[in-house]
Amino acid sequence: MKIKDKYKVKAIKKHECKEWFMYKHYAKRLPITIYAYGLFEKNNLIGVCSYGNPVSKDLVSHMLNGKYKKSIFELNRLVVNENLEKNTLSYFVSQTFKLLPSPCCLVSYADSSQGHHGYIYQSTNWIYTGLTQSIKDWKEIGTNKHSRTFSELGADYMRKHPDRYEQVERSRKHRYIYFKGNKREKKDMKNNLKYEVEPYPKGNNKRYDASYKPSTQQQLF
Repeated sequence: MKIKDKYKVKAIKKHECKEWFMYKHYAKRLPITIYAYGLFEKNNLIGVCSYGNPVSKDLVSHMLNGKYKKSIFELNRLVVNENLEKNTLSYFVSQTFKLLPSPCCLVSYADSSQGHHGYIYQSTNWIYTGLTQSIKDWKEIGTNKHSRTFSELGADYMRKHPDRYEQVERSRKHRYIYFKGNKREKKDMKNNLKYEVEPYPKGNNKRYDASYKPSTQQQLF
């Protein structure tokens, strides 16, 4: 049976992703989600993918020379059940493209600290634009909260409370870009891209434990 006949991709509700992101994905936290999609086999949810606004406001302002600001989305989570057949993940991601608004520009990252190189983006023809810069983030000690959740407190406040906050080196990530639109729109986005296009990185991927079985894995329809 062909993959397209075996699996279907549909939009799902944000709350249906919660367990997948909190317990099955290695980041163990919820991203800001605008679009959420599920991979289904016989109406059973076996994978989720979400898109949201990019965390970096500088990226939105400068990546495409100030254009398409409201049409830039980040693929911020992708997680599926283990031991799916070859090319299923590529099929899933490529099908989500069809459900997103057009035109749009997508950005996603592969975390080098997790031993990831972004092979799923390479197999679905994203553009590779190198590693992100090495910077430090504030972290609330003993939690897994993203720095933006308490950034409004200000750096001076956090410096005065070293028992609660610390600065940690942010892992560098492989940055990938994907353009969706007609031929003219994609050409315009590519011409305005402020990053240099680089060869795909290669290396051995490190796998993480994704064996957790969310309750929403059962039939949703």
